[in-house]
Amino acid sequence: MEYDKLVKEIVTELDRLSDPKRLEMAMNSYPTSMIVKGVTVPNIRPIVQNLSKQFRKSPPEEVIEFVKQLNGTHILEAQQIAFELIDKQRAVQKSLSLEDCLVLGTGIDNWVSVDYFAGMVAGPAWREGQITDQVIKEWAASEDRWWRRAAVVCTVALNQKARGGSGDAGRTLMICEIVASDEDDMVAKSLSWALRELAKREPEPVIEFVNENEAVLPKRVVREVRRKLETGRKYG
Repeated sequence: MEYDKLVKEIVTELDRLSDPKRLEMAMNSYPTSMIVKGVTVPNIRPIVQNLSKQFRKSPPEEVIEFVKQLNGTHILEAQQIAFELIDKQRAVQKSLSLEDCLVLGTGIDNWVSVDYFAGMVAGPAWREGQITDQVIKEWAASEDRWWRRAAVVCTVALNQKARGGSGDAGRTLMICEIVASDEDDMVAKSLSWALRELAKREPEPVIEFVNENEAVLPKRVVREVRRKLETGRKYG
């Protein structure tokens, strides 16, 4: 099914909601080759809610086709809408194949896109067995910094209750070990996040991992994770 008209309507709405200040902030905080409209998350959410109602009774494969078309506009905010719609449609999320995920992840080149993709699309698909451990390991070893970050952020879906995770120290640390010595700041930040998220559920394996890998882990990772373990906070 073609959704050209609906996609065009969404793009028109994003143009209407464009905020120059938001656009400037976005281009400074997460530069990207994608088109950025400069629309705030609170203004994106009603669009997602309306789409979720519209597609409530649609077969998952139709929704997947729609989000691919929406993502294919290469507009950052349209991509966010696509990924949030998947997150709201559990049947759709559980119907994603590896091929679907790879199509949706094509061109991710900034931390916002990566975190939405890994948190709402690929991470849950991995947790539910739709993507294998080997695939995520390959992403973690990629030459592309954004796919390495995606692999690490995927672990959040294993452990974060809000993302449906129940805890999985084995698979989380398997991925963390691959990037333990990665000095790229985008990857190091995601590694700190992944370990801190796991620490909320299973602190002992995290303590052991940090102690064993302290010599190679970026200093910020050691500092932030230990602070989280000791104080419950990332900072201060």
